[in-house]
Amino acid sequence: MKKLLLSAGLGLCLAVSACGGSGDAKKDGEVSRVFDPFPSTYTAYPSGATLITGATVLDGKGGLIEGGSVLIEGGKITGVGADLTAPEGAATINAAGKWVTPGIIDNHSHLGAYPSPGVEAHGDGNEVSGPVTAEVWVEHSVWPQDPGFTRALAGGITSLQILPGSANLFGGRGVVLKNVPARSVQEMKFPGAPHTLKMACGENPKRVYGYGRGSFPGGAPYSRMGNVAGYRAAWIEAAEYKKKWDAFIDGEGEEPARNLELETLAGVLNGDILVHMHCYRADEMAIILDLSEEFGYRVAAFHHAVESYKIADKLAEYGTCSSMWADWWGFKMEAYDGIRENIPMVHNAGACAIVHSDSDIGIQRLNQEAAKAWSDGKRAGIDIPIEVAWQWLSLNPAKSLGIDDRTGTLEPGKMADVVVWSANPFSVYAQAEKVYIDGALMYDREDPAIQPVMDFELGQPGEGDRK
Repeated sequence: MKKLLLSAGLGLCLAVSACGGSGDAKKDGEVSRVFDPFPSTYTAYPSGATLITGATVLDGKGGLIEGGSVLIEGGKITGVGADLTAPEGAATINAAGKWVTPGIIDNHSHLGAYPSPGVEAHGDGNEVSGPVTAEVWVEHSVWPQDPGFTRALAGGITSLQILPGSANLFGGRGVVLKNVPARSVQEMKFPGAPHTLKMACGENPKRVYGYGRGSFPGGAPYSRMGNVAGYRAAWIEAAEYKKKWDAFIDGEGEEPARNLELETLAGVLNGDILVHMHCYRADEMAIILDLSEEFGYRVAAFHHAVESYKIADKLAEYGTCSSMWADWWGFKMEAYDGIRENIPMVHNAGACAIVHSDSDIGIQRLNQEAAKAWSDGKRAGIDIPIEVAWQWLSLNPAKSLGIDDRTGTLEPGKMADVVVWSANPFSVYAQAEKVYIDGALMYDREDPAIQPVMDFELGQPGEGDRK
């Protein structure tokens, strides 16, 4: 029996008549394989062998090595330890007194889709034409020239997830990027990363649609119960769509017409597209967990999740992540019960805790956001070692994005996404001095020649261009 291949968030080639590009040639009686109409064309920047020595190394999976070394070869990490020898021709970086970590991964960003300068013409992050817009892909809004990308690079961000906004019940697909200067978003796309689906619960959808927004007259959903009814109706339709394609592939029915919205939702039901859900309140997160069980999909992460501490045990049991701010709360009613100990309390319950930005400013100092949460936990008696807390910034977001087998920790064989810090990165005085992505030195605080400037900034002194 053939399986309906709604694969990994790639472009979905479900029918012979719809296939093209890189799809395999059709054989009699078969449906062509899944292909990606917008494939990653990412190629790592050139790099050589580099040995970083004498540093305090946080390996990203809970380990700390004093006087440690990290060896990079061929764009990969090939060694982590106390006594490593540089191969012939390798560059050696004396990092005595400095700290080395995996690159930071921000799993909630809108860079490129809401770029700088923040003018209306650049606001492409929300497709507010209806409460269900699962057919849109945020990568088609991402502007690679956003100066926010290089500002984030200077803060140690090596990979990031760009999400649509939270106006909709189903806002569309997200995309995972490597944080490198590029001409197109496809040149930034993290190779092989699953696509994601942005969903939102709570105040935003009912405010945008029920109460009307600008020229939009309003309509369903008006309420939280309307939100849930909207999810369920969409999942029911997607399940029927998937069922028809399963029957067709098994030779038991006619070829259905393609539907871009339902392709995305069916991809979630097939387990290949990861759900990232904007949700603040504990009671609503609990409802969404039940909803996911009803329709047989999984929630990869709740975002913002200011009340995760109330149901941290349930989140741990389910196996989902909470992607949270350190101390944002109270700016609307559903954010009112936020507490500063949220992240360490979620971690302490055995759940997957993540520090995210949702901000073009916060992404520049996400290490400090993690430090705030860590220190708040410490004051509350939750004493988490720094080397363990670093998982909030690298390993855990990598898990939520389905890329932890390739990045997120300093382990041999993984991408050499590495940051050299001037001091303990949980110090407010620490700066990212060198940032490597796939072994290539992409940012060097001491060398203006390795501090990328976007084309949009050229000729604008004070906006990144020093000339």
